[in-house]
Amino acid sequence: MERYVQANLQHWNEVTPLHVGSRFYDVEGFKAGRRSLHAIELVELGNVTGKSLLHLQCHFGLDTLSWARLGARVTGVDFSGAAVTQAQMLSYEANIPAAFICSNLYDLPKVLDTQFDIVFTSYGVLSWLPDIRRWGEIVARYTKPGGTFYIAEIHPISYIFDDDAAAGPPAVKNPYFYSPEPEKWQPAGSYADRAAKVLNPTYNWSHSLSDIVNAVINAGLRLEFLHEFPYTVYQQFPFMEQGADGFWRLKGYETSIPLLFSLKATKP
Repeated sequence: MERYVQANLQHWNEVTPLHVGSRFYDVEGFKAGRRSLHAIELVELGNVTGKSLLHLQCHFGLDTLSWARLGARVTGVDFSGAAVTQAQMLSYEANIPAAFICSNLYDLPKVLDTQFDIVFTSYGVLSWLPDIRRWGEIVARYTKPGGTFYIAEIHPISYIFDDDAAAGPPAVKNPYFYSPEPEKWQPAGSYADRAAKVLNPTYNWSHSLSDIVNAVINAGLRLEFLHEFPYTVYQQFPFMEQGADGFWRLKGYETSIPLLFSLKATKP
């Protein structure tokens, strides 16, 4: 697996400066006071004031710092040194206290021994992980007794569709169930900038919804809810339309296909 993880690391180091400068992330708007969080996680996770929060796979920290603006004491973790450096710079420039750690998720216990009131992760994180069961164990490891784990994530069923197709309806292209051998992708751009030239390929693993839920349960966490949504937070497919609420939907399939899910669990 290591060669795939290293290839993905090269990709994220490459695209981080593209993302920082993109309209998608709107860093200048964030510095002016905008929060990057969406209504789903804001409503479902609720008040975080005074709580310690660990953000796994935080990229360059916009969501991490947004939780800090809402009163949480935050620590962000990402395996990309380029992303962590940008997160630290943004924390300083925006005058938002935060800690950031550069670590592969699976190696985090070697460098961090604290537990948190909330463990959080969101949107496009799980397909980069080769071992979903170990991910669940890491999540549980860092959740305090009585604490909360929360994830809002791209629904795994949506990944089976061809995201290069210029027009709908969705066509099945990719596997749904897990295989140790990842799918190789040669990006034509980035989700944050489709016109950008990206050189490094990526490798992704499919994790079914049942595998994700069972990873959480088997790690000893108690499932509080699992929600599914027929819309998503970005233009995952070229033939999507954005509604007045800011969410993206598949035209003609507005209530047919789940595109996001959220899960909340607690540690007894």
